[in-house]
Amino acid sequence: MFRNREIQIFIWGMGCISIIAVVIGSFISPAAVITIFMTVLLLLGCSFIMTRWRYREIEKLSEYLRKIRAGDYSLDVRDNREGELSILKSEIYKVTLMLSEQRALLQEDKIRLTNAISDISHQLKTPITSMTVMADLLSDDDLPFEKRKEFVHNIQVQLERIEWLVSSLLKLSKIDAGTVIFKKDQVNVKELIQKSLKPVLIPMDIKAQTVSVTGDPQVSFKGDLNWTVEALINILKNCVEHTRIGGAITITFGENALFTEIVIADNGKGILKEDLPYIFKRFYKGKTGSEESVGIGLAMAHGIITSQSGSIDVQSEVGKGTKFHIKMYKQVI
Repeated sequence: MFRNREIQIFIWGMGCISIIAVVIGSFISPAAVITIFMTVLLLLGCSFIMTRWRYREIEKLSEYLRKIRAGDYSLDVRDNREGELSILKSEIYKVTLMLSEQRALLQEDKIRLTNAISDISHQLKTPITSMTVMADLLSDDDLPFEKRKEFVHNIQVQLERIEWLVSSLLKLSKIDAGTVIFKKDQVNVKELIQKSLKPVLIPMDIKAQTVSVTGDPQVSFKGDLNWTVEALINILKNCVEHTRIGGAITITFGENALFTEIVIADNGKGILKEDLPYIFKRFYKGKTGSEESVGIGLAMAHGIITSQSGSIDVQSEVGKGTKFHIKMYKQVI
């Protein structure tokens, strides 16, 4: 403490003032000299005690900061008292909380990236293995032309599957990481449904399925048209996949003072009760899912809708069909 130049200057100044006071007091009376001398000693003692206490508090803060630098964010330095040191402690604690939150977010981002890489690797393994086997077979000069043609077609199918997988997983990773900026445009629901139906009309035609759309053409909500189309396409694909040949899909929409609602229903085979809580989880495949199903379409739809402050719920009964309720809220409270 005494090595501190500020303390040295303070002691030197107090010493000079004390000497001057004693000299002046000696001209008055010996009692005045004693009184001044004792007062000076008390002041110096109080200053020493106060300074020593401050140094101890600063040492505690230094130790606290060293622990924070080492990664220990669980400490609480606040003392809930008045004074400049207490204010400083409170500010340091706020910075500590901010650093802790940033560290947690960085850790979450790291986990998301690791999971995304792991997911992509896992999903690409099967088609790549399949293409490797077929490529080896194609190198056989004695392979019949029909078989060669079949293998080439299969490789093309697998390449398209890989392209779709990578694209979907990257989109899902961006949504999970919160890096997608969703627009706040006025989206007409009828236009949204028309765009969403286009990619599934051919699969529906192949399975002789019908679709009906009912709702007020003026219904709309604020959101991102293209991303919401992506969400609805994935829901419609799920409906087409799980609806029998000759089945029907119905889409109804409307609005009230709180939200705009879109209901997509099918009369397919339905979802088992034990699978319902997990259908929006990435790579989850229910017991009624097809072998070709990957399990990311509904997860992506859920991510897109909830990222726009909306909600999506599902009701289903085995053998009777499934109904998806999408709500896009007009104001987030």
